[in-house]
Amino acid sequence: MAHGFIWLIIVGFVAGWAAGKIMKGGGYGVIADILLGIVGGMVGGWVVGLLGIGGGGLIWALLVAIFGAVLLIWITRLIKKEV
Repeated sequence: MAHGFIWLIIVGFVAGWAAGKIMKGGGYGVIADILLGIVGGMVGGWVVGLLGIGGGGLIWALLVAIFGAVLLIWITRLIKKEV
């Protein structure tokens, strides 16, 4: 149980950091980047599942989490721009 939670934090951190670099933003801070990566992993997994593509392993999990985090950053920036 603890092992999975630690991997979730690590993948979330890496995905949040990478998404911040990809989106060329100032970032949201370490804690927010980790949360963004974790939620991005969930969103990315949902979107990838809808598209019917899948894979396994750590690299796949990182790619999906980065995709989801980039998607979330893009959406939040759209919402900020509107408001």
